[in-house]
Amino acid sequence: MKLHPVRTERDCDEATARIEQLMGAKFGTREFDELEILATLVEDYEKKNHPIGPPDPIAAILFGIEQGQFTRADLTRVLGGTAKTTEVLKKQRALSKAMIARLHVEFAIPLESLLGDMLNRGRPRGPRRLRSKAESPRKQLKVGHAQTRAGKGAFARDV
Repeated sequence: MKLHPVRTERDCDEATARIEQLMGAKFGTREFDELEILATLVEDYEKKNHPIGPPDPIAAILFGIEQGQFTRADLTRVLGGTAKTTEVLKKQRALSKAMIARLHVEFAIPLESLLGDMLNRGRPRGPRRLRSKAESPRKQLKVGHAQTRAGKGAFARDV
């Protein structure tokens, strides 16, 4: 197969089919090098076109219970009571920082899983420019209102 960038679903399907053919390649061979390159290309395409969303913290906890890593009784001990555990599992109560820390330490649940979409929320998109008080939206609104009133003959006070 001639190597080329994976840009479309068809390219991805063809590369995946070739990867399956090369799965038994021995390290150090041309086939193994081709396998490695194709895997990298497909992985890059998948990340760009089919991103996986952030994990759900409750799903991570339930997965741990299903896998036998810990029991619901263990979870209750770590979260601080039956009522809290029930509320957390029903998504009626958010995990606190202390709960997240204890779950991570006690059960080795990855922090990325416990933090879920909090990792992607609130990230600055670039450097923030600080505004002076005169540039704040509230200040501009007050000044604009005072100027409107002053234009009608009313007294414009210093804001």
